[in-house]
Amino acid sequence: MSRKGWVVLIALVVVAVGWYAFRPERLLISQKVNEQFPAASKTSSTGSPVALVSGNFHDVAHKTTGLATIYGLPDGRRTLRLTRFETSNGPEVQVYLGQASDATDNDTVTKAGFVTLGPMKGNIGDQNYDVPADLDLAKYHSVTIWCHRFGVNFGTAPLAPSSATGVSSTEVARNSQS
Repeated sequence: MSRKGWVVLIALVVVAVGWYAFRPERLLISQKVNEQFPAASKTSSTGSPVALVSGNFHDVAHKTTGLATIYGLPDGRRTLRLTRFETSNGPEVQVYLGQASDATDNDTVTKAGFVTLGPMKGNIGDQNYDVPADLDLAKYHSVTIWCHRFGVNFGTAPLAPSSATGVSSTEVARNSQS
C-alpha cells in the first residue's frame, strides 16, 4: 500500500475511534421519554405512594433541571422518579444515588460513594428507576446524572425528607405535568 493509502487508512481509524468515544451525534439528538408512574402490583395492599425524599437538580458540568423523588410504593417497592427532567445527552450516562449530601464537582461523587440505578433512559422527560429494597436510604443523600465514559457529573439533586407523607395518584400525575 502506498504512503497516501496508509495516511487515509490511519485517518479513518482515528475518526472512527473518536466518533465512538465522543458520540458527537448525541449532542444534537435528544432522547425523550414519558414513563407513567409505576403501578402497584395487584397483590399489594391498597394505599398511596409515599414521597420519602426529594430534591431539585442543579447544574454541574451540563445544564440539568427537574425534580428527583424517591417514593415508597404500597407493595413495598421503592422507585426514583425524575419529573420535568432535562439534561444533555451523552455516551454511557448513568443515574447514581450518591452518599454525598450534594455534589458540585466530579470528585465529590467518586470519593463519597454511590450506587448505580442504571443507564439514563432519556435526557428529557419523566422516568422511573427501581431502588433496591435492601438499600439503606439513610446513607444516600443525592441523585447524580453521571457520564461513565468520561467521569463527569452532569448535574445533581440533593435529597431532603419530603414534607408530604402520602401522595395520591392525582398528585403524582400533577407533579409529572407541572
